[in-house]
Amino acid sequence: MRRKIGLIGAGKSTSYLIAYLLDKSDKEGILLHIADQSFDQLDPKYINHPNLVLHKANMLDDQQRSKWIASMNLVISMLPARFHHLVARDCIDSRVQMLTASYVSDEIKAMEAEISAKGLLFIFEMGVDPGIDHMSAKQVIDRIKSQGGKMLLFESFTGGLVAPQSDDNLWNYKFTWNPRNVVVAGQGGAAKFLQEGTYKYIPYQKLFRRTEFLDIEGFGKFEAYANRDSLKYQSAYELDDIRTLYRGTIRKVGFSRAWNLLVELGITDDSYRISNSKGMSYRAFTNMFLPYSPTNTVELKLRHYLKIDQDDIVWDKLIDLNLFKDDCYIEIDNGTPAEILQEILSKKWSLKESDKDMIVMYHQFGYELNGEFKQIDASMGVIGSDHRYTAMAKTVGLPLGITAIQMLNNKFNLKGIQIPIHKDIYEIVLKELNEYGIHFKERECEYLGYNPEVIGL
Repeated sequence: MRRKIGLIGAGKSTSYLIAYLLDKSDKEGILLHIADQSFDQLDPKYINHPNLVLHKANMLDDQQRSKWIASMNLVISMLPARFHHLVARDCIDSRVQMLTASYVSDEIKAMEAEISAKGLLFIFEMGVDPGIDHMSAKQVIDRIKSQGGKMLLFESFTGGLVAPQSDDNLWNYKFTWNPRNVVVAGQGGAAKFLQEGTYKYIPYQKLFRRTEFLDIEGFGKFEAYANRDSLKYQSAYELDDIRTLYRGTIRKVGFSRAWNLLVELGITDDSYRISNSKGMSYRAFTNMFLPYSPTNTVELKLRHYLKIDQDDIVWDKLIDLNLFKDDCYIEIDNGTPAEILQEILSKKWSLKESDKDMIVMYHQFGYELNGEFKQIDASMGVIGSDHRYTAMAKTVGLPLGITAIQMLNNKFNLKGIQIPIHKDIYEIVLKELNEYGIHFKERECEYLGYNPEVIGL
């Protein structure tokens, strides 16, 4: 009898995942069941695949979801993260294993004892970031420690970007994943990290002006801003004594400075709603955040308010977003500024059919070995094939697909809620990812940290 993998969601990030599972389905004895309300994103060549069963269903309906999950051997949830606890509850009740690329939430953590007691394995954070970042980092960290090295510095950066050949707008950016996460990035608290033994904090209003430059071999020059909590995985990575720990997001140079103007203007705010926003012009929306003037235009008021010189390239970037158009209209009602901005950006930053995206990941490992200070830099880059088979879908979907089959085959001697920081997970998954062109290039370089015995900051 064929084993059943249930995939909830058939959106943009699932193209490689579906292709991988169906390509392995005969050999592994798998039936892939996909539940969603629409299959518009599904590659037409798979619609009539003999090992694919499509269920047009609302997975937020408790009865439909619980009954469907009960018939599966393993469930992969690609729902928005806020709904994973519903899937997890049904999986626990029906003793079904669960897999997803999303972070472990507090609601999920509260179920851990019950998951372990029933002998189930739930693997979270098995995508690109989080996912490939965990596995690739832990593999090098474990190797350094096995040689007797002491970790002093770990910095990790990831960016979902457009490939150079599709880089055709002034922002050098297009949406390759959830647009909302881009718009509200960094909100909800100060960014926190560790630098040479000292805790550092960057408040949201300064986040996009406290960037650092990266020169990644083979890919060029980028900038990065700090993730909200770089210390979240300090214990999981077994880096309790590390002196520098920083995780950041990669963008093309110049993006953060321009984005900071939107933050200063206030249109990334997600804390309140604008009454009767539907039908409002983009120009009127922009003007809402500016002082009143009986004579000055919206453009002139914004220039003065944000202190933008006439020859500054960031001005052209703002114009490129159509923020001053009086014939473009908001389509959502009572939206927050962030929701309205997301709608505006989605019309400018969506991938065209001919576009290709790019994932870039970069790690720095500083350590002491036999009295010498050393550093390893590791970089990975993946370019998508087209607007459906994107680099984002590849680096999210393949780790999920590989892990799903390994879970069905009981290759992981683990129970409870896990993330992919264990050797028996990362060795298997990284080895197979290498066969699909997802691998890191390592090089030894000069240690960038300070000698902790000489300088204590």
